[in-house]
Amino acid sequence: MPRPFEPAVDCPTSLAEAYSLLEPSADGRVRPIAGGTDLMVQITGELGEPPERVVDLWRLDELRGIREDGDALVLGALTTYTELRRSPLIARHLPVLAEVAATIGAAQIQNRGTLGGNIANASPAGDTLPLLLAADAEIVLGGPRGERSVPASEFFPAYRRTARADDELVLRVRIPLRADRQVRFRKVGTRRAQAISKVVVALSWSTDGGVGSTASARSWTHVRLALGSVAPTPIRALKTEAALEGAIPTREVGDLAAATLEDEIQPIDDVRSTADYRRAVAGRVLHRLIRDEGEW
Repeated sequence: MPRPFEPAVDCPTSLAEAYSLLEPSADGRVRPIAGGTDLMVQITGELGEPPERVVDLWRLDELRGIREDGDALVLGALTTYTELRRSPLIARHLPVLAEVAATIGAAQIQNRGTLGGNIANASPAGDTLPLLLAADAEIVLGGPRGERSVPASEFFPAYRRTARADDELVLRVRIPLRADRQVRFRKVGTRRAQAISKVVVALSWSTDGGVGSTASARSWTHVRLALGSVAPTPIRALKTEAALEGAIPTREVGDLAAATLEDEIQPIDDVRSTADYRRAVAGRVLHRLIRDEGEW
């Protein structure tokens, strides 16, 4: 049963006001929220004590918008999953992110849930997080001391912990744009929709090949392989990336990469799946992604 929950709620209208409300005080636990979808779970007490004060960021227009900035795509922290699905810029530069957004919850969640909330919540099953790792994204934080950027690869140090200080907010995400980069994503859950992930795999690479060579005959460079739901945090599979770096997507490479990944990750048993299942599925999903590109 949900616990009694009557926190104080503040609704700042500027970033400066929001920062001041996040400063440690005698009021107790403070929680910034965007769409509030994760807070609904925390109220039950299953993910730790609920907050005593809530800072509602929904009115902060500074945290909205999707735009190009030079060689990067910039996404405001309050960008909803519905906005990701409908954005022409996402469709042009990173359509796989719209695919990811489409797997998260139902329409109600997609209309309220935000990219910044998914990042700050830091669930190892967060669907967007492996993609951000595979795309070399940077998380821009802001607070009373100014702004700073943290690579996604350094943002999740431990289970449900992030690099964000208590008086900072996730402001936006910067994703570098590479004309030759390919990005793929697969989510495995109990059902096709509205499922918490059992395994999430995001794979990105660039190609290197001579004039006239086919895509399947080009070696892969700048390989990034990221996973969710197989560790306490979203992770990069560095050993498997090394096995794929400079390789051509052949059957033998697929076999080697899948075996390397199954040996590299250390998932756990929980209510959604077993460790053995997650390990086998992660390897098979990666094998399938490589096979699709190698055309064998």
